[in-house]
Amino acid sequence: MEYLSHSPEETEALGAALGRQLAPGAVIAYRGDLGAGKTAFTRGLARGLGYGQMVTSPTYTIVNEYLGGRLPLFHFDMYRLRSSEDLFDIGWEDYLERGGVCAVEWSERVWDALESPVIITLEKLDPDTRRITVEGGGSLADLSL
Repeated sequence: MEYLSHSPEETEALGAALGRQLAPGAVIAYRGDLGAGKTAFTRGLARGLGYGQMVTSPTYTIVNEYLGGRLPLFHFDMYRLRSSEDLFDIGWEDYLERGGVCAVEWSERVWDALESPVIITLEKLDPDTRRITVEGGGSLADLSL
């Protein structure tokens, strides 16, 4: 499914629509350059999972945990990791076993560790417009903005 977003708010709304549909154990694999909207999408994802707290990029912490919504949300930034071995060193399998949603920025760095992810590709078409493609996820319904 392909969508056009014309603002961070529309990107967040799309993330929220996905968050309302996700089941325990879902893995979201983001693809997109810096500034493409990955963190904005994750803010919406968190809202769709029932979180009202602020969502920030885990660039320096590697993972941010959000607990207390419908499902736990584990937001990873793999930019600083070299390989999936590093991912397993920080406890990837433990996060998967906790039955939450794992949202992974820079997923291409750890691709071999991700099983059946929902792939979210964000492309910056101009300063305000993003093309957002959602692949995988089996029975996900259309995400309307």
